[in-house]
Amino acid sequence: MEVHLTPDQEEFVRQAIESERLQREEDALREAMSLWEERERRRAEILADVDEAEASLARGEGRRITTHEELTELVEDIKRRGRERLAAEQNLRR
Repeated sequence: MEVHLTPDQEEFVRQAIESERLQREEDALREAMSLWEERERRRAEILADVDEAEASLARGEGRRITTHEELTELVEDIKRRGRERLAAEQNLRR
């Protein structure tokens, strides 16, 4: 495979090699591919989540927000669940 970079991209890679962040030009491509693969995995997960959310709404499982108070309550609930999930993940790492 042959890859052609713009002059700015070539300079960016050269600087990474000079600063010893990368050892070879191929390392830049390898890292770029790894980041792209991760982004595509996340994208697929998000699309699957959106599909599930749409199916849930179609089944009438959605939550209608009609007042500012209901919106505030929902936001606080989301924050609370996020904090709980973060705490649980941090406990797993210990």
